[in-house]
Amino acid sequence: MGNKMQAPKGTKDMLPSDAYKWHYIEDKLRKLSDEFGVREIRTPMFESTDLFKRGVGETTDVVQKEMYTFEDKGGRSITLKPEGTAPAVRAFIQNSLYADAQPTKMYYFTDAFRYENVQKGRLRQFHQYGIEFFGSSEPSIDAEVITLAVRALKEFGLKDLSININSLGCPECRKKYNEALKEYFKSNYDDLCETCKSRFDRNPMRILDCKEKKCQEIGKGAPIILDYLCDDCNAHLEKVKQYLEIMGIQYKLDPYIVRGLDYYTRTVFEVLNNGLAICGGGRYDKLIEELNGPQMPAIGFGLGLERLLLVLESEGIEIPKPVYNDLYIGSIGENAHLNAFKYVNLLRERGLKCECDHMAKSVKAQMKYANKIDSRFTIILGDDELASCKAKMKRMSDGEQFEIDLNNLDEIANMVLNS
Repeated sequence: MGNKMQAPKGTKDMLPSDAYKWHYIEDKLRKLSDEFGVREIRTPMFESTDLFKRGVGETTDVVQKEMYTFEDKGGRSITLKPEGTAPAVRAFIQNSLYADAQPTKMYYFTDAFRYENVQKGRLRQFHQYGIEFFGSSEPSIDAEVITLAVRALKEFGLKDLSININSLGCPECRKKYNEALKEYFKSNYDDLCETCKSRFDRNPMRILDCKEKKCQEIGKGAPIILDYLCDDCNAHLEKVKQYLEIMGIQYKLDPYIVRGLDYYTRTVFEVLNNGLAICGGGRYDKLIEELNGPQMPAIGFGLGLERLLLVLESEGIEIPKPVYNDLYIGSIGENAHLNAFKYVNLLRERGLKCECDHMAKSVKAQMKYANKIDSRFTIILGDDELASCKAKMKRMSDGEQFEIDLNNLDEIANMVLNS
């Protein structure tokens, strides 16, 4: 026997034994989205490479180092999506959703792909819950998005949350700020990594997001964006703070949040648990226009599901296991096995989770299996039970037995479902 096939590096199987955790998280987030009037969108797993170059930004780590890009059979450059915002904006423009009543609120669950160094909580194929709100420039919508992000994490029992916010200003603020950054980094230029040297002229703010330690050290004394905000951007930030305060959401101003994607303007934020960022986002008021749509503001966030699962585990928060099996019908002999198969399927039609033997096991082995799958009830059918249409149903938690009528499947279903 040769070497076993392995999943590609940076990917992970979701096994049936863990599926309930993902379902639990997704169900809660769908319900929360409904409460906020947010509706689901699904976009393709791959897009034109140009969408991410223009949308995410050519000077970002994502575009420069991390994208899975290939040429398809028609010679087109295609990229597996590294994030969900740019595809959502493309769909918004392509389907003329800007002509609808605004704001447009949408959410998605998506796989995303980035060629990164694999470490705990950071995979090359990962899963994201994302929110995108289009059409409103009001600070109240910024606060609503942050409120939704905080609620999303509190829904799972996380308590030690901290919210950091910043403003990246508008293009006018950014122009002045970029000049100040260039002035600052000029004296340290030779010590910057090669990637940051290439960013120096085109987008010096990206240097603040570099993952190289020497660049992070140099960046510690850099000017901060908050000192360069124009009056309008400053007023916007103050209003966002007011809305958060009225909601009782405690936050900290963190002038070093720049986020890893170029499309952000004005409000950016991160939600952390014990210092680990689980969720982040912000405004991207120019992106729709840059992708050839109308001039229209937008804001959103992304929440990594693998990271959320890790945090829940580290905090000792258990996701409740569902009931996998209500009733196991064991059988003795071929005729009983045929009838067990029939009854199992008829009871499934009545809403029960039912199983019977598919492995030609002995009765003892069948009951062991019923225990292993945590079946709540068991029935054993033999010739006597089939002749009389009467059988004993056993509740596994306490061993109590009930006589049942095999001609009355509705009654059996009700007994199991209501106990």
